[in-house]
Amino acid sequence: MTSVLMILSAADHWTLKDGSKHPTGFWAEEFLAPYNKFKEAGWDVVVATPGGQKPTVDQTSLSVKGGLLPNKIATLKDELARLATVLDAPENLSNVDPDAFDVVFYPGGHAPMEDLAYDEVSGAIIRKRMESGRPLALLCHAPAAILAAQNADGTSPFAGYKMTGLSNAEETLNGLAKKAKWLLQDKLEEAGVEYEKAKLPMRPHVVVDRNVYTGQNPQSSEDLADRIIADVS
Repeated sequence: MTSVLMILSAADHWTLKDGSKHPTGFWAEEFLAPYNKFKEAGWDVVVATPGGQKPTVDQTSLSVKGGLLPNKIATLKDELARLATVLDAPENLSNVDPDAFDVVFYPGGHAPMEDLAYDEVSGAIIRKRMESGRPLALLCHAPAAILAAQNADGTSPFAGYKMTGLSNAEETLNGLAKKAKWLLQDKLEEAGVEYEKAKLPMRPHVVVDRNVYTGQNPQSSEDLADRIIADVS
């Protein structure tokens, strides 16, 4: 059976440049849409976090402020409740063998900017994974996790790779660009990534370069999962 390791952030906030803590977590749709797609394909899915901590859902991703209609919010909340046993007791990332999985998938939300961007365990998994040639996927803010996967000389193994992730324009639309210590698009470009984005903000956009799969925003969640399923099946 095809298997997926979904790695979620354990952070419940994002520290802004003034030192304040912006409440956050994983973005509901970015976890649920791929998770459901993988399960519908008959795949086995394991969820892991740093330290095995219970992940926090970003409440904005379950609100009208997050761009959702009431019926969509209700659906997402029902699905999270259904998966409570999965999310309440994730695997400890340090104890997981990523080589046992066909796909490693990182959902986003602002939370990866707080912990996965600096997590050595996650960084080692990412570096080994991309070198293996087996699928590695990162969605929205989750490409921040590649920042913890530097080479010994401080360069990024992703230099020269085509990737996407939440754009500066989209962060501005979120109202957080001016408050952030750093922006994802800037960091990816500084790492030598050939950053790509959709022509318009908040539109689906998926980029695949070798074994690295990236989606730009929440709207890319289903497309990213579909592309992985099509390539791996």
